Amino acid sequence: MIQKELVDSFFAQFGESEITRLSIREVGKLVAQIEEKSGKEFIHMEMGVPGLPALPIALEAEKEALDLGLANSYPSIEGIPFAKNEIARFTKLFMNLDVTPLNCTPTVGAMQGSFAALLAAARTNPHKPYTLFIDPGFPVQKSQLHLMGVPFKSFDILNFRGEKLHEKLESFLSDGNICSICFSSPNNPSWICFSESELKTIGELATKYDVIVVEDLAYFGMDFRQHYGTPAVKPFQPTVAHYTDNYILLLSASKIFNYAGQRIGMMIISEKLRTRRYPNLKNYFTSDILGHFIPYGVLYATTAGTSHSAQYALAATLKAVNDSDFDFVAGLHPYGEKAKIMKILFLKYGFYIVYNDEDCELADGFYFTIAYPGMTSGELMKEFLYFGISAISLAITGSENPNGLRACVSFVRLDQMEVLENRLKEFQLSRQ
Repeated sequence: MIQKELVDSFFAQFGESEITRLSIREVGKLVAQIEEKSGKEFIHMEMGVPGLPALPIALEAEKEALDLGLANSYPSIEGIPFAKNEIARFTKLFMNLDVTPLNCTPTVGAMQGSFAALLAAARTNPHKPYTLFIDPGFPVQKSQLHLMGVPFKSFDILNFRGEKLHEKLESFLSDGNICSICFSSPNNPSWICFSESELKTIGELATKYDVIVVEDLAYFGMDFRQHYGTPAVKPFQPTVAHYTDNYILLLSASKIFNYAGQRIGMMIISEKLRTRRYPNLKNYFTSDILGHFIPYGVLYATTAGTSHSAQYALAATLKAVNDSDFDFVAGLHPYGEKAKIMKILFLKYGFYIVYNDEDCELADGFYFTIAYPGMTSGELMKEFLYFGISAISLAITGSENPNGLRACVSFVRLDQMEVLENRLKEFQLSRQ
């Protein structure tokens, strides 16, 4: 155990009385300070950061772009043709969606794509100011809306799976003030995956109430219960885009291609939305066409495009994947292997999984959620620090469950599993 006084003294420096209010980055900083002072290596489950090496093909393509002298010229705000073409191919081959390169835009990570999509949706109709989050979700997306001054509503999916989702969603949409619905699947932090019937419900209601769906597919293909890594072969990645034309999809090279450091992502917008006119956009920009407003109104005003070299890295990786030269999903399986072992250990020592999938066991992947009987999330999060384990509270993700933590597997090494088991065993004994 780590000295309690040491942990408490570092936590006190953050000026918070409740540990669950700390952001993910603040938790990371707190843990690093405790680690350095105590000399004890933590089991790091707090950060959702890729834990696999970057792909060599991406690195070589980026070097080649720099050698070509592209660093001295601005890239197109809409993206370079090489990248746009490969994104469109990927969308057809792995999601079975017919889009053109015009529908595909490289972004500075899915984070910028999220910012642009949510802002654009919020500006489409002054009578529809609200974004609706299906929680739990990525807390930074709500931070983005706070920065924009855009209001939002949310509900916890925990008790509204399957057929219950329709009534719950419609209770919000029927008010007529929702501009967009935002969710992720596989989900950060719970790792639940929406079923086809749930995606159909979301899509059909989005069409009925004329709402834009912003679907965060940062963990594309990482539901390892199915293999989504073979181009043009079923099963395809599940997506709400199979059930509505009111979609904007966000993909991230950070997780699926282990390329987080270069900040490159993808935005795919339906043809219907790309060409649609929203008169209210004229209050913010020269054009009322959504597909023009997003790149030239939002992306130009934030970063003026995505770096040439990162786009070349993304495009080269996508081309290898599209040409069947590389199975990116198979390369991600170490996350699932670690999650399987870790979940077994937590269940063995008295923990339980907070969020499970509808009618089936949760997939093994990047995250899972845990709780311990009789302990709130704050109590468990703080107690874990004494045992050299770090995680974040579900409270900052929009979860209404007061007892859960998110565990991320990416930084936990296989050679730490025995250490994790010993610490969980020690933790359980301390509760008896």
